[in-house]
Amino acid sequence: MPSFDIVSKTDLNEVENALNNVRREIETRYDFKGSNCTIDRKENVLTVFADDDLKLRQMHELLQGHLTRRNVDAGVLDYKTPEQAAGQSVRQQVIVREGIEKDLAKKLVKEIKGSKIKVQVAIQGDELRVTGKKRDDLQEVITFCKGLDFEMPLQYINFRD
Repeated sequence: MPSFDIVSKTDLNEVENALNNVRREIETRYDFKGSNCTIDRKENVLTVFADDDLKLRQMHELLQGHLTRRNVDAGVLDYKTPEQAAGQSVRQQVIVREGIEKDLAKKLVKEIKGSKIKVQVAIQGDELRVTGKKRDDLQEVITFCKGLDFEMPLQYINFRD
C-alpha cells in the first residue's frame, strides 16, 4: 500500500550556521557596539542574553532573518518568557522544536480523518504515517495538510508506492 510520513525535523547544522552569522552581525553592527549581547546553544536550547528588551527584540529579528536565509522555518523556535538578569539585562530561553508533539499529532489525525479522505493515519513516536489504497488520496492529504494552519513546519517524506 502507498504511504508517506509527516515529520517535523530541523537541521541543527543550519541553525548553528545561522547563529554564527547572528554573532558576526552583532559584533559589527553599530547599535550593538559596547553591548553585552550573546547567543549560546546547547543541544536544542538557545540562550539569548541582551542588555535590555529593545536589544532582545532586535536579536529575535536577526535570528529569524538568518534562519530564514538558511532555509530553516522560523516557526521551529519556541520563545520562553524573558527573565531579568543582573541590572537591566534580560535572559531568554529559546527552544528549537523537533518532532511532532502528541497533542499536535492527535489534532492532525483528527483533521485528516474529518476530511473524509480514505486513508489511515498512525502516530509513530514523533511522526505520523499515512497509508492509503490510492496514490491520489495521499497527494490529497498532503495538499490538505499544507492548507492547515499549524505553528509547526511539517515535511512530507518517504513517499512510497
